[in-house]
Amino acid sequence: MVTAISKTITASAFKAQCLALMDEVAQTGEAILITKNGKPVAQLTPPPGRLGGRKGAFGLHKGMVAPVGDVDLDAPVLDPDAWTADIANLPGKP
Repeated sequence: MVTAISKTITASAFKAQCLALMDEVAQTGEAILITKNGKPVAQLTPPPGRLGGRKGAFGLHKGMVAPVGDVDLDAPVLDPDAWTADIANLPGKP
């Protein structure tokens, strides 16, 4: 997963504000780039699999989407007898 870099900070400023910056990364989920003499030397990011204060995309719209009209969501979309692609692709078929 690629983490967005929210800001860049010098190593000396990072040293002075380290704990507050760690809290910021945990809350926002955005990385901070740390530089020394103007060159990137490190990056503070949230741990893998953790999005900080952000929600994951899975289940984001749960309960917000509903079918319109009379729709049976348990009914098959296509009649299984009409599906022939699996028969045509059986081994031994030309």
